[in-house]
Amino acid sequence: MAREKPIPRHLRKLSNRGHDVSRKDDNVKNFSIGLMDIDATIMYYFNNVIKPKVVENDESVKVPIMYANPERWASVQSKGFLYDNKKQLIIPLIAFKRSSVEKDDTMSVDKFNPQDPKLQYTFQKQYTDKNRYDKFSVQQGLNATKELYSVAVPDYVKLSYEFVIWTSYTEQMNAIVEQLIYSEGAYWGEDGKFKFRTSIDSYTDASEMTVNSERIIKTTFSVTMNGYLIPEAFSEVVTTQKKLTPKRIFINDDVSLDLGAITERGQDVNISVQQGSSGGGGTLDNPFSILSGTGVTVGGAGSFDGSEKSTFTFSIGQAVAPSDTVTFANISASSALHIGPTSFEISQRDDGKAQVDTDWVVQGDIIAENYIVSSSVTYMTQSFSSGSTIFGDTLNDTHRFTGSLEVTGSLTLNGASIGATVSTFDTYLRKSYVKKAASISATSTASFSAVTASAPSGLTATSEQDFVFFINGQYMEHDALTIKQSASNFLLLVDTDSIGYTLESDDEIIAQGKFNS
Repeated sequence: MAREKPIPRHLRKLSNRGHDVSRKDDNVKNFSIGLMDIDATIMYYFNNVIKPKVVENDESVKVPIMYANPERWASVQSKGFLYDNKKQLIIPLIAFKRSSVEKDDTMSVDKFNPQDPKLQYTFQKQYTDKNRYDKFSVQQGLNATKELYSVAVPDYVKLSYEFVIWTSYTEQMNAIVEQLIYSEGAYWGEDGKFKFRTSIDSYTDASEMTVNSERIIKTTFSVTMNGYLIPEAFSEVVTTQKKLTPKRIFINDDVSLDLGAITERGQDVNISVQQGSSGGGGTLDNPFSILSGTGVTVGGAGSFDGSEKSTFTFSIGQAVAPSDTVTFANISASSALHIGPTSFEISQRDDGKAQVDTDWVVQGDIIAENYIVSSSVTYMTQSFSSGSTIFGDTLNDTHRFTGSLEVTGSLTLNGASIGATVSTFDTYLRKSYVKKAASISATSTASFSAVTASAPSGLTATSEQDFVFFINGQYMEHDALTIKQSASNFLLLVDTDSIGYTLESDDEIIAQGKFNS
């Protein structure tokens, strides 16, 4: 094989070997995310999080999931189902295939040059073997070397997947689809690794088909994943770059230096300050002043030009350590006030009201002009000593009491006072007597020698709904019945056309309900 012609020296890219950092013994893996990583998150999420199962013959059966290669997907498209190697129908089953990949225009990234990206994420390795000693205070001003890794910002993409589910019964299909709907919008992936936000389009109606006398339920849907891609290397350039910070920096006068290159080479840079011609300390061309401000006092406040050593002491008038008690006349917070180690928060809502994000335990009294309960009162341990109290503001509000209810004064139901008439209500509600019709007339009227009980004020008047009627032992429907009181006789009027029969003189009609006695 012929060798490639060398590139002319004037066209070669000049490379400074001093900028290169050896990664020979580096145990940090290069950062990369590929399409297979995103596909793997789907397999992991289905097998370890959703865990689809169906119940068949009173046994729980795990539903397998497989990535459909082109041959399998072609079989799905043409036949609508899949066979295993033994020509047996695979059911239940979930199969999916990546259908498209496109750039996410809503999260564009301008890298300028992919071989030299300008946008990077940088993270620090917690331990580096460059620091073999821990007593840096005795190393004559040497600082600990930090081991940094820079990774180019990835490209954001949208990946579309097509899914097909097969089950034997509609109930099995419903159970799987319900789990998928509940997981839609979540970040799919393994903890400690990459995760990608998903969205699921509408599901097709479960369609039924018959294959070799076997019944199959089939459902299809699409999944969109918001992912990101970054190769491990681009054009033989690794996307994860290693850098070391210097242990000591020296900068001399009149030296032009690119400080960004310091972290790459780890070299020493000298720093010196020109002394005055008299041999004493120099002064600043533009002296600065340190003055006291609002709430802050400065000991030794004044102008400083560097001609002599000065000490400035800042004080706010009280200790503000975490264990100290701090006193202010007023405290103003722009968004929220956080109190306590668990960040108990008091904030202002959009409607101007104060909001507390936790329970309150008040040792003393709470005095307010009004008490408004927005949902429910779980329990009360004290009583209201005076004034009026209103609970609920609509008829569908429900108030529950656990324990005894004591009422001093009048008690009103639906506008009727029942303070001293509870016994009347109890007597009425307890009345239930059985009567037999004394006579039957006109084929539609049964007469009872009885009087109906009158409902107390505030309750619905007695009607046929307060009675149960039987004819010859058979229940009579209320829709065709009405009642009427005629002096001392209680009359049952029957709509013979609606009930489907007429009354005869020898029929036995029994009534049970709210007779007076």
